[in-house]
Amino acid sequence: MHLNDLGYRVFAGVRSESIAEQLANLPPSTGELIPVVLDVTDVASIARAGDYVELRCADTALWALVNNAGICIGAPLECVPINLMRIQLETNLVGALAVTQRFLPLLRASKGRIVNVSSGIGAVTPPFLGAYAACEFGKEGLSDALRRELRPFGVRVSVIEPGVVETPMWRKLHASAEQAIATAPAEIAAIYRTRFTAFLNACEARAHATKTTPMHYANAVAAAVVAKRPKIRYRVGPDSWASALARRVAPDRLTDALIALALKLST
Repeated sequence: MHLNDLGYRVFAGVRSESIAEQLANLPPSTGELIPVVLDVTDVASIARAGDYVELRCADTALWALVNNAGICIGAPLECVPINLMRIQLETNLVGALAVTQRFLPLLRASKGRIVNVSSGIGAVTPPFLGAYAACEFGKEGLSDALRRELRPFGVRVSVIEPGVVETPMWRKLHASAEQAIATAPAEIAAIYRTRFTAFLNACEARAHATKTTPMHYANAVAAAVVAKRPKIRYRVGPDSWASALARRVAPDRLTDALIALALKLST
């Protein structure tokens, strides 16, 4: 909606017809907002969306692709069902590559850009978010490779690294956590339950207390789309910057100790 307000024609990928209808009924803005039903884990859905966008962009070309689809599965790694791990990877990482592959010919023709949405967790991994972090670390590597492979063709690649933003994701995190713990053997779940519950509560408290808003994130995406020379990484929020700094200067053992202390204080 922010890019629409800036005057862009935006193809907004949504997962359901009902959300598409809501977007289609928004008041007119300076741009054009076109909902496109898209499931990034479905090859046929990606193909349909690609054909539709290609047809609509025949006269204007496609300037940018923003890969922002994602889910967050939280649980001790010993308790994460492998089918949920596959869903996590398919949505956040494999889906981003699949969508990128479909739209790259259009972006190469326009010398446009790709904006991949990662996370501050793509720099430092807390406990109990290993499944999610695996995707975000993977997306960082994917983006680095894409940036270097596409440089000769004039296609820029940027990464957005948001910190904690209060969104419905945190309620969904609780739901996925309960599902993972419920399916784990009782004796294994019992090992982690107290610390994991404290971690989830701390995450929710941080989300409620954060000063980073969805608009901060939207501004970072817009900057990556609009800038003549976009940055390689856009960090959104003080916690994202802190994670990047810790990754760069703090020894791993010190980081481990600080995370353990923070978790102990929250129990």
